Amino acid sequence: MPRASSSLRVTVVALLCLALAACGSRLEPETVAQVSGGSGGVAGADGGLGGTTPDGSVPGSSGGSGGTGGSTGSTGSTGSTGGGGSTGGGGSSGGGGGTQGTGENAADGGTKAGSCDGFKNQTGITDDTISLANVADISGPVPGIFESAQQATRAYIEYFNSTSDICGRKLSVQLLDSRADAGADQQAYTKACDEAFAAVGSMGAFDSGGAGTAQACGLPDIRSTTTTPERRDCATCFAAQSVDPSQINGAMPRWFAEKFGDAVQRAAVIYINAGAAAVNAQMFRNAYAKAGWKIEYFQGIDVSEFNYAPYVQQMKDKGIRLVTYTGPYQNTVKLLDAMQQQGFKPDAFVQDATIYDARFVQEAGDNGNGVYAWSTTALFDNTSIKEMALYRAWLDQVKPGAIPNFFGLYAWSAARLFVEQAVALGGKLDRSSLVAAMAKVKDWTGNGLHVPQQVGAKTTATCGAVFQLGGGAWKQVSSGQYMCGSLLSGN
Repeated sequence: MPRASSSLRVTVVALLCLALAACGSRLEPETVAQVSGGSGGVAGADGGLGGTTPDGSVPGSSGGSGGTGGSTGSTGSTGSTGGGGSTGGGGSSGGGGGTQGTGENAADGGTKAGSCDGFKNQTGITDDTISLANVADISGPVPGIFESAQQATRAYIEYFNSTSDICGRKLSVQLLDSRADAGADQQAYTKACDEAFAAVGSMGAFDSGGAGTAQACGLPDIRSTTTTPERRDCATCFAAQSVDPSQINGAMPRWFAEKFGDAVQRAAVIYINAGAAAVNAQMFRNAYAKAGWKIEYFQGIDVSEFNYAPYVQQMKDKGIRLVTYTGPYQNTVKLLDAMQQQGFKPDAFVQDATIYDARFVQEAGDNGNGVYAWSTTALFDNTSIKEMALYRAWLDQVKPGAIPNFFGLYAWSAARLFVEQAVALGGKLDRSSLVAAMAKVKDWTGNGLHVPQQVGAKTTATCGAVFQLGGGAWKQVSSGQYMCGSLLSGN
């Protein structure tokens, strides 16, 4: 790959990460491979490569009989995971062949089903199928960056179809590619408006594109996470992870103030100077000051910068004792390397869930030991949480060996939320009634996968947990399941 092209791709990786900085964005292993000069194709659901069609759909994603037998096929409707329970192409996840939950962990959440009297076919609903759409960045500058959201959505639909239905109808999902582009997001949502009843589990770096389209057609859009103000303000759009950029979770800075005392009086806020990071960093700076911190060093670092030594020296000169960083984990590794080379050892180094990633652990090596990560999810390995065990098991059936991650977990949660609301509505289910029901959702945890989220109010979560890396493994170091506190204004 020519050097100029490689540099451009690295820059775009950083920009995409930073567009999601407030959400704890993470790059997939496929992304790292692509940026490092690997194949430039689109990562398929089976780890292979494919393309997207001119209308933005992922090949093999639509239709009712594809099941999960194809590499990027969606969950099928009747005849795929229903009936005898086998998946398309000879799969084995249906009909009880996969892990099953009971009670609130059952596929329908144990929700009391509404009467099916008066149920009407409508856009995206036929006599035997409710068709959904999932729109995610699959191709584009960073191939496969949010493929995990499509994998998790498919996984939940496989789970649901294996045992359940909504008024006699199975679920299917059409996978659409927003290509890390606002225009492509709009195109995909135009298609979803025409062909799907609702969109579920979607995830895009530039999700402003389809916001107006979704609202104009009344499409319920229950996302993994929203990333732009336009999507948050869309009247028919909601997210399993609710975020208001101007509201900062106060539990994290208060925890560090309590644990490290005077160290927060000599704190640094460092960020990659691109995309949304500068605005987010200023919000963090303002909020942390309200939690008792004193920010002695506030610095952006250009994406093209490879020499982090001057910034580390400036922190040493200022006597910085606590460092926070916003940016992609690859740049975190550079910063930690420079800190080690210059013998700079602050009392604490903390970042959002961007670094809660196996690639960071591998690339950072010993320099990563002791760093802290702030997250709104449970540990992925905590399969004592029944819902986490279900997510892991069904994800592995959709794509054996798939790695669970932040956006996939919230996409699974979004799919469950859709199902539970639709089941409860029964014969009253239509687009407007679903939107009205979503607006009332509060304290949604996805059955313990994550902190309580105010889905209807669209406000930032007030709870979270602090993880620490040691010996190549993450562990939770904050007390209780989650710690909570009042929100802080970033203005």
